[in-house]
Amino acid sequence: MSDYDIINTRAVRVDASDKVRGLALYVDDMKMPGMLYGALLQSPLAHAEIVGIDTSAALRLPGVKAVVTSKDAGLVKFGVSPARYDETVFCHDRVRHVGDNIAAVAAIDLDTAMEAVSLIKVEYRELPAVFTVEEAMAEGAPVLHEAYPRNVTAQVHDEFGDVEAAFAQCDLIKTGSLVNKRQDAAFIEPQGCIASFDFSGNLILYSSTQVPHYLQRIVAMVLGLPVGKVRVIKPYVGGGFGPKAATNHMELAACLLSMKSGKPVKMNFDRRQVFMHGRSRHQFFHTMTTGVKKDGTIMALKHECYLNGGAYSSFGIATVYYAGSLLGGPYKLPAMKYDGYRVFTNLPACGAQRGHGGVIARACWEQQLDMIADELGMDPIELRLKNMMTAGDMTCNYLDMSSLGMKECVEAVRDRSGWESKKGKLPPGKGIGMSCGFFVSGAGYPIYRSDTYHGTVIIKLTEDGGTALVYTASAEIGQGSDTAFAMIAAEAIGIPMECVRLESGDTDFGMDLGAYSSRQTLMTGLATKEAGEDIKRQVLEVLSEELHVPVEDMDIKKGLVVFKKETPDISGLRTRYIKEHRGWTDNPSLEEPLSFKEASRMAFLARGSIVGTGKYKPPVLGGGHKGAAVGTSPAYGCSAQVVELSVDEGTGKINIEKMTDAHDCGLAINRTSVESQMIGSLSMGLGEALYEEVKFDDKGRVLNDDLAEYKIPRALDMPDVDPVIIESNEPNGPFGAKEVGEGAIMPAIPAILNAVYDAIGVRVFELPLKPERVYMAIKEYKLKKEKER
Repeated sequence: MSDYDIINTRAVRVDASDKVRGLALYVDDMKMPGMLYGALLQSPLAHAEIVGIDTSAALRLPGVKAVVTSKDAGLVKFGVSPARYDETVFCHDRVRHVGDNIAAVAAIDLDTAMEAVSLIKVEYRELPAVFTVEEAMAEGAPVLHEAYPRNVTAQVHDEFGDVEAAFAQCDLIKTGSLVNKRQDAAFIEPQGCIASFDFSGNLILYSSTQVPHYLQRIVAMVLGLPVGKVRVIKPYVGGGFGPKAATNHMELAACLLSMKSGKPVKMNFDRRQVFMHGRSRHQFFHTMTTGVKKDGTIMALKHECYLNGGAYSSFGIATVYYAGSLLGGPYKLPAMKYDGYRVFTNLPACGAQRGHGGVIARACWEQQLDMIADELGMDPIELRLKNMMTAGDMTCNYLDMSSLGMKECVEAVRDRSGWESKKGKLPPGKGIGMSCGFFVSGAGYPIYRSDTYHGTVIIKLTEDGGTALVYTASAEIGQGSDTAFAMIAAEAIGIPMECVRLESGDTDFGMDLGAYSSRQTLMTGLATKEAGEDIKRQVLEVLSEELHVPVEDMDIKKGLVVFKKETPDISGLRTRYIKEHRGWTDNPSLEEPLSFKEASRMAFLARGSIVGTGKYKPPVLGGGHKGAAVGTSPAYGCSAQVVELSVDEGTGKINIEKMTDAHDCGLAINRTSVESQMIGSLSMGLGEALYEEVKFDDKGRVLNDDLAEYKIPRALDMPDVDPVIIESNEPNGPFGAKEVGEGAIMPAIPAILNAVYDAIGVRVFELPLKPERVYMAIKEYKLKKEKER
């Protein structure tokens, strides 16, 4: 039995009606009077000097209204982290990857804009290019950015505890590696935007962004506009998963074209441009050495990682830190050493993608833990439970476990999957594997150094009473955050969901850092809760004055005023309300309880507009070492997963048959949304494990730049999924809630890797697990066995 009326239930999403009826407006659905269409000129070469640009033929083409290059845009550098701003709107001296941006055109229609782009003449002098980490770091290799010798854009060297001393106490030391391939987020909606600049100097940018606030700041900075003159509005968004969490060149180009032409300008990426823009999962090369005692106690982890980052920094400085810091939990780890290197190459830049930085690192270590358990003769679950952290623990790198239902997650998947009756007892070709995951509930600090609040929320009561208008600048990108905040507001005030109307995604509504790092449920949720409680307090204060009842002796529940002690005489108040509403058919009778609608109307009459405000920023978090901010969070979500699969030894084809996943979300605000996020994470993890790889030719051009050739799981590829919600009651979250959006992807890949080994006795250390790779691993294993006979 829930203690709540609204949250911790299954609510219909507030955007469901618009979406199922085709009424939801995405950027590409939008039109404006006099709107022009923009197109980008992008480099066909991976690395070249720009000798000259001639736009004269494009400008002469009928229907062309504006052409912009670096001469118009200027050379203000931008990016994600101010410490690594290394991009300009357009290239001016050289291009660094296929798809680098050189110019943009606005015209009366898209065909004309595309034709004009084809008329722009660029003279290049091709330069040597580097596409791999080894090529980029080689002595004498071309340097992409002069400030970073040997193309190392960021490096991390951290040690917590004494790793070598810990290794000296170990009975077993195991070294292993894992490499993945670059991935694409494969969201349904490519990036798009409409920019509209008016003659008062105001710029409105409609964008399919995850981060309206950061986009607003970058646009203002690059274009030299006051922040208050830039408004970013996020309409419906068809998925983000990380690559839409930073400003892109198209958004800035559209703004420039609108400013130059005086007309609204729409621009969209096609699917090929999505791949050329990149900003998705890096390729990681992990090598890890783990030391344990013979009873399975983990003593130390030594970890080295190289990231192929592409041509620009993007999120990379955070990614390389996350790849190490997120291994601090959820196991008790006395000593950890990490050396990470992010390297520039002449490929599209990589950035953040679901489970930012930690997914492949987690896969590498969780597979290694299974290998250790096997050598020790321990059950993999027994090994993990033996080393599990609990609430109140602190990792060796100063991450605070304010709540942690990891043990409960492991026990839940063990029991729900029938692990004990299956592990080691399945026929050849059938396997079962498990692993654990761990992720932040929001980054502890904003991307730029600031004491800013991470989120503000305003709730205003309509003057007639009964409806709460919630305004938040947060980003609903399909994950269900609008519904969660409407539920939190309703619960905090004490009113039904249908009495809440929510608007989001507009920088005019307040401050919110956006949808990344699984932050919104906890951070924006706390701001929403505070604003709702502020509303309730103000209404009850007016009632206290009217009825002479102490505020603490009243409450609002299910849209009614609750008197905890004796019920006062409300007849005078009700008579005033009814007199105001003569002719209305829904006026209450004298016998009915006092409603919130009446109470809020009385509050308006007494005080004017009733506006509640909420805000949130985390306390000071983390240690004092360099890069300590990355990985800090006010709370951590965790998950465990069991995968059951079969492997065809004749072809190497893997068939995932069942996935059992348990996730500690603190408290489920909307239970249906929590389960949906879990299943979505499993789907992405399955795809990255089995199919996904962005392929390039020897000139740096993407070979599979569409969703026909870039393989992702289809509905028919998804197995039976059993999602299990674990609730640990996070003390730093709204009503005890914390993340679920990204953490559930963490155990998916290693659980599959471990299940493959259980099925065929072969370890695979390179992703994805395509049939040919698995088949060759089986073949090599059999040849090795034959030689050993």
